[in-house]
Amino acid sequence: MPDLSHRRRLLVLAICCMSLLIVSLDNTVLNVALPSLQRDLHASTSGLQWTIDAYTLVLAALLMLSGSTADRIGRKRVFMTGLVVFGLGSLLCSLAPSLELLVVFRMVQAVGGSMLNPVAMSIITNTFTDPRERARAIGVWGAVVGISMAAGPLVGGVLVESVGWRSIFWINLPVALAALLLTLRFVPESRAPRARRPDPVGQVLVIALFGALTYAIIEAPDASLGAVLPFAAVALAALLGLAWYEPRRAEPLIDLRFFRSAPFSGATVIAVCGFAALGGFLFLSTLYLQNVRGLDALHAGLWMLPMAAPTILCAPLSGRLVGSRGPRLPLLVAGCAITVSAVLFAAFEAETSNATLTLGYVLFGIGFGFVNAPITNTAVSGMPRAQAGVAAAVASTSRQLGQTLGVAVVGAVLASGVGSSSYTKDTFLAAARPGWWVLVACGALVLVLGAVTSGRWARRTAQATADRLQESEVREAAGIGA
Repeated sequence: MPDLSHRRRLLVLAICCMSLLIVSLDNTVLNVALPSLQRDLHASTSGLQWTIDAYTLVLAALLMLSGSTADRIGRKRVFMTGLVVFGLGSLLCSLAPSLELLVVFRMVQAVGGSMLNPVAMSIITNTFTDPRERARAIGVWGAVVGISMAAGPLVGGVLVESVGWRSIFWINLPVALAALLLTLRFVPESRAPRARRPDPVGQVLVIALFGALTYAIIEAPDASLGAVLPFAAVALAALLGLAWYEPRRAEPLIDLRFFRSAPFSGATVIAVCGFAALGGFLFLSTLYLQNVRGLDALHAGLWMLPMAAPTILCAPLSGRLVGSRGPRLPLLVAGCAITVSAVLFAAFEAETSNATLTLGYVLFGIGFGFVNAPITNTAVSGMPRAQAGVAAAVASTSRQLGQTLGVAVVGAVLASGVGSSSYTKDTFLAAARPGWWVLVACGALVLVLGAVTSGRWARRTAQATADRLQESEVREAAGIGA
């Protein structure tokens, strides 16, 4: 990638953030529309889970493929293709006549979305080469997630109340078109110096692992043990297959050597836990505010602003802290805030009081605002720039997998507790309580792993891993072999 002026780099960052906005906005907008969608399409709790998880699941399964493909054939080309497919999927979702087709069209959206976030992060990584400048850019990137949290429920509430839930997919079309035209004009093409070969076996194993695991979790409350166990067995077999097959490939879909770096491994697990907390939190909050409190979509969206505003404020601050002091402090703040917020709901029924409900939302917004920048920065820092797309894709995959599992697990817990009864206050609070404890565990893991994987010994493992990867790249480029 050629050297760009400071102004041009900021423009590239803005274009990449537009793609993140529509991809992340889509989930927060859809969350506030769930009750309306449930009534119109006669969806069960598991049906609602699938409208969210079909999207995040496909994203998680294809992100690494998209990242490596972009490194191979050109990041700008893949990025523009993703914008076109995502826009087409959004249009199809707005026309879906049934729940089943909506789920299918959400998967089309996700195919396009998988070509956006990891590729955009790879573009940012190769555009902002100075570590501090890159950390600040990633902080801005994280703030866009907060903007989507703030704008999604509010914009979604307005659209659902005034036009209907189908209109929430229309807002993606002008943003995707604008991003497409700006990318064509201002984003330079870039690719890895040496193309990596596709790994179809690894890709199939990843799809089998994520798909079977998610299906087993979501369908467990309604299906018999005999119907769920085969999918759990497929997930386990796919995991073992990945562990056996990928290290034997010269150019695997996911390079397991990355995980020898303690910060990288920690960032991966932290991403799963942090975004599992986000997925579960939004799912429970939306159903409570609308189905239990009886709020309309607009007022439910307004209630979520105390969670979104701190995220917008804290994400850039987190990026600056990562750039100046490292990831430890942001991760500790994030872990503490998410844990305390979830404890308020799990142990003290924060939903029952406006004051505690607001406090719980504010604390969660602070925690989520601080967690995003250290995840991304740790994932790409120290890795060879030629593999930036793959490293960024692993981080993005961890986020989407976490959100998928959060909705699946918390939704399954809620469905088991509620059963066929209506969402009364008492039944919902009782059924949701185990789900809140799951989120407490997620926050606690963020806190512990943030402390453990940001120490000196962890940084030494990161440097050793980066040196081995760099040496391997040099040897492979010279034709010697890894």
